[in-house]
Amino acid sequence: MGDYLHEHPATPRTYEEKQAVSNRLKRIEGQVRGIQKMIEQDRYCIDILVQINAINAALKKVGFSVAERHMKHCVSNAVQTGEGNEAIDELMQVMKQFSK
Repeated sequence: MGDYLHEHPATPRTYEEKQAVSNRLKRIEGQVRGIQKMIEQDRYCIDILVQINAINAALKKVGFSVAERHMKHCVSNAVQTGEGNEAIDELMQVMKQFSK
């Protein structure tokens, strides 16, 4: 995925927001390590696939959380400053990739 350069101001995340996302990502990281162990232990393929599905769902949840924050702060600000169409187009482009 390429870098998206934007000229609209970003609203810094609060400590609590950073911690919530970080905690979710750490749990996902642990799940990935768990799958690595399952592979090493020759665990049943269906069990591994179930865990992969859980990781995909968890990543999507984090993604939707980040997208929601982006809409509430960045897109909202862009609409107020007359740059709403560009911000919405940028978000839609990313969301199309996200939904694949």
